[in-house]
Amino acid sequence: MPNAEPNTEDLAPTTSPTPDADASVPSSALPLPSSTPGGSRELLKLAFPLIVSQSFMTVQVFVDTVLLAWHDSKEMAASFPAVMWYWLFFGLLQVTAGYTSTFVAQYTGAQRHHRVGPAVWQGVHFAVVAGLLFLVLVPLAPYLIALGGHSPEVQRLETIYLQCLCFAALPMLIMSAINGFFSGRGHTWTVLGIEAFGTLVNIGFALVLIFGEAGVPKHGLPGVPGAPALGIAGAGWATVIGSWAAALFALALFLRAKYRTEFNTGAWKPEPPLFRRLMRFGGPAGMQVFLDVLVFNFFVQLVGQLGDAALGATTLTVRFNMIAFLPMMGLGQAICILVGQRLGEDRPDLAEKSTYTGLKWTFGYMVCVAAVYVSIPTLLVALFESDRDPAAFAAIAAVVPNLLLCVALYSLADAINVSFSFALRGAGDTKYVTILTFALAWPLMVLPTGIAVLVGASVYWCWGFATLHIIAMSVCFWFRFRSGKWKAMRVIEPAVVDEKEGASW
Repeated sequence: MPNAEPNTEDLAPTTSPTPDADASVPSSALPLPSSTPGGSRELLKLAFPLIVSQSFMTVQVFVDTVLLAWHDSKEMAASFPAVMWYWLFFGLLQVTAGYTSTFVAQYTGAQRHHRVGPAVWQGVHFAVVAGLLFLVLVPLAPYLIALGGHSPEVQRLETIYLQCLCFAALPMLIMSAINGFFSGRGHTWTVLGIEAFGTLVNIGFALVLIFGEAGVPKHGLPGVPGAPALGIAGAGWATVIGSWAAALFALALFLRAKYRTEFNTGAWKPEPPLFRRLMRFGGPAGMQVFLDVLVFNFFVQLVGQLGDAALGATTLTVRFNMIAFLPMMGLGQAICILVGQRLGEDRPDLAEKSTYTGLKWTFGYMVCVAAVYVSIPTLLVALFESDRDPAAFAAIAAVVPNLLLCVALYSLADAINVSFSFALRGAGDTKYVTILTFALAWPLMVLPTGIAVLVGASVYWCWGFATLHIIAMSVCFWFRFRSGKWKAMRVIEPAVVDEKEGASW
C-alpha cells in the first residue's frame, strides 16, 4: 500500500476559489443552478454523453464480432486473444495518456485555466513517442501469439489481427490525450462527437473490407464491386482508418482559436516537471490496466488450452460482458471528473457524495444487465450464429449460457469496482489500485485456473475463479475509499509554485 501521508507534491492550494473567478469557468464544468451538487442530475448531465460515447465503442465491438462471426467463426474466436495481447500493452499507454483528464479537472476546479493546455500537450508528447514504439510489436506478434498454444489456423488469424491493430495505437493514444481536455472540463458532448465519428468510419470500412465483393447475401448486405474480401485483416485495417479519422478530428477541435486563448492550448513545448507528474500519477493508473489485462490474457490463454469450444465460448462471453460493461465506464469517468474538480475546489465532501451517487446508478444498471444475462442467454448467442461450420458453433453455444451466470454475478461486483476505483483515480490514489490488482489476481484467478487446466477440469471452474477475484476486488476498493486517505491527495502543483513558473512565460 502507498504511504498514507501525501508529500508536498500531492497537495493543492488550500484556499477556495474567489467568487469573481467563477465567470471564467466554462459553464459545462459547473453544476446546473437547479441541480444539487453531488446529486444525480449533476452526475448524469456529465455522464450521459460519456455513456453514449462508450456505447459507440460497444457498437463497434459488437459489430466487429458479429461481422467476423458471419464471415468465419474461427476469425471471431481468434479476434479476442489478439485484442487481449493488444490491450495488454496498449491499455498501459492509453490510460497514462488519458490521465490528462484528471489534471484538466483539478486545474479547472482550481480555476487555473492557463495550465490546462500545457497539461494536455504533455499527454500528446507521450502519445506520439509511445505510439511509434508500439510498432515494435509487429514483428513480435507471431511469437506472442504462439505462447497461447492455440491451433495453427487460429494462431495465423490472431497474428494477422494483432499486427493490423498495432498501427492503430498512435492515433488512439493521441485521441485519448486530447479527449482529456474536453472530458476534464465537463465538455463530454464533444468527446461523444469524436467517438461517434471514429466509430461510424470504422464500421463503414469494416463492412467493405471484411466481405469485399461477395457481401453477406444471407443477411441482405450487398458487396462492393471489385473489393477484395480481407476477412479478419479487413476488420483490423478498418480500426486503423477509424482511429486516424477520430484523432485528426479531435486535434482540429483542440487547436481552435478560442481554446488557444482561454486554455493556452498553443503551449505545445515539453515541460519536464509537468510531464513527470503526469507519469507519476498516470503511470500507475496505466499499470493497473496493464496488470488487469495481463491476468485476463493469461486467463484466456489458459482456457484456450481446454479446446476450441472453450476458447470460443470464453471469447463470446467476454464480448457480451464488454458490450454491457463499456457504457458503465462512462459513469465511472464522470465520477473521476467530478472527484477531480471537487478536490481542485478543495471540497472532498462533495467528491464523496458524487461517488456514492455514481455507485447507485452503476449498481442499478448492472442489476438490469445481469437480469438479461440470466433470462435470455440463448437469444443472445443466436445473434452470432453462422452458416459456416454449424457443429463448431453449436459446441460454443452450449457452454455460453452457463458462463453468463458467472458474468451476471460478478457484474454486480464490477459496479462497485468501477465507482470506487475511478473515484480514487480522480484523486490521484493510483498506486493503491495498481498494487491491489497485482496482489489479488494471481492467487485468486490465474494460478487456480492454471491448476484447473492442468488437471483437465471444466471451463466452469476457471470462470468460478474469475468471479471470486472480481468480488474480492470490490471489497478492497470499498475499504480503501471508506478510509478517506484519498481526500488529501492532489495531482496538480501548489499555486505558489505555479505563480513562480508563470513569471517566466
